[in-house]
Amino acid sequence: MTITYEYGGSLYVNVTNRCDCACTFCLRKNHSGGIYTDNLWLSREPSREEILEDILRRDLSRYEQLVFCGYGEPTYRLDDILWVCARIKERQPLTIRMDTNGHARLILGRDVVPELPGKIDVLSVSLNASTPERYLERTCPSFGPAAWEAMLAFSSAAVKAGIRVILTVVDLPLSAEEIEACRKLAEHMGAELRVRQYIE
Repeated sequence: MTITYEYGGSLYVNVTNRCDCACTFCLRKNHSGGIYTDNLWLSREPSREEILEDILRRDLSRYEQLVFCGYGEPTYRLDDILWVCARIKERQPLTIRMDTNGHARLILGRDVVPELPGKIDVLSVSLNASTPERYLERTCPSFGPAAWEAMLAFSSAAVKAGIRVILTVVDLPLSAEEIEACRKLAEHMGAELRVRQYIE
């Protein structure tokens, strides 16, 4: 079972297979997982203690950041992730990022943003479209239209809470005009935009 894996100078943490989206470009559909490691599918969800132990086996001084990102949506395990983050921060002044779809309020039934400062330094939030209609087409969220508003509200609140927010889009099949519209949307809320390359 792969809990942590290295990619691009960072240490990634894989905590769940669960996700409320079925994105058309997702590696869950298009690849076995070998592009990053042997297999990111978890046979079971690791406990918070197992996650911490696996992280601490590594030499954390080697990494640019610790990133909670695997095959699932990490906020399903947010309470455990924040518990782990608190203990990592006690040991190592390491930047911690979480890659998320921004639906935490819908998933957990509460506003989680006030819980993040001091534990999560950077949020990478999947934007992937500049309109709610296109967003629903590309991400297919189980929460339906509410997911778009939840993602925007989460991102905006995180910016106001002092967290660095990077909104991301996968480049295919987006036009240059659509990407520019996404950039303007990110800038409007004080976030950054990152264009990710589609992986076959």
